[in-house]
Amino acid sequence: MRVLTWLFLILFILPLSGAVARKLDNHAFGVGEKLRFALRYGPIRAGTGVMQVKGIEIVDGRPTYHVVSTTRTNEIFSLFFKVRDRIESFIDVEGIFPRRFEKYIREGKYRSRTTVFYDQENGLALTSDDTTRVPPYVQDFISSLYFIRTQNLKVGESIFLDIFQGDKIYPLEVKILRRERVKVDAGTFDCLVVELVTKGTGLFFKKGGTLVVWLTDDERKMPVLMKSKVKIGSISAELVRYSLGSFDHQKTTGNTKGQGSS
Repeated sequence: MRVLTWLFLILFILPLSGAVARKLDNHAFGVGEKLRFALRYGPIRAGTGVMQVKGIEIVDGRPTYHVVSTTRTNEIFSLFFKVRDRIESFIDVEGIFPRRFEKYIREGKYRSRTTVFYDQENGLALTSDDTTRVPPYVQDFISSLYFIRTQNLKVGESIFLDIFQGDKIYPLEVKILRRERVKVDAGTFDCLVVELVTKGTGLFFKKGGTLVVWLTDDERKMPVLMKSKVKIGSISAELVRYSLGSFDHQKTTGNTKGQGSS
């Protein structure tokens, strides 16, 4: 019986424990970071988007970054198609992977609400409809951006990760394409240009869809510009204002609009 017990530990318990033992150095973002974007549909300013690290919350006994992303169309664009979306991700402070994910969608007449609980210890994603086996350190599409920001990105290389959305797992390749200086309303920034490519359909609007992101070429890797093609035209998000986060988990105040990164 003792042999069977140790065999069970080796095959099941120990690998699962190791799957969440990851501890990443995070010098990229902290509590209080707030990024405000102008959303454009082609040349038309369509609304605003905000990504904010609101605070630290305990989920399943673990401290997590509570990240909230909101999207709102402006008054004029809302006459044609009104959007009021709110997405929340609770990202493990040490491992930078999600513990919980919430999505509230209001787009035109469409309404939906989704909650996902990530049992990272046992490799499961749980929704109200199903339980799905997922790979270690699986991400949601919000947490994936924050994870990418903690990585050592080198031009010409790629990093790979898995994203769970809906009831599917999307393998994601992050290609580090080049360095480029870009000017947006928030300032002029030296950036790394990365392309997020998935083979699935439904993550970036279409099969084989891509999202290109300009990240500041420094430890924070703050997104200043994001572009994605859709069926008709393209959508972009340009940084207009930002507040930097605190690494001691104390919320910072004030904006640093107009300051570029070196």
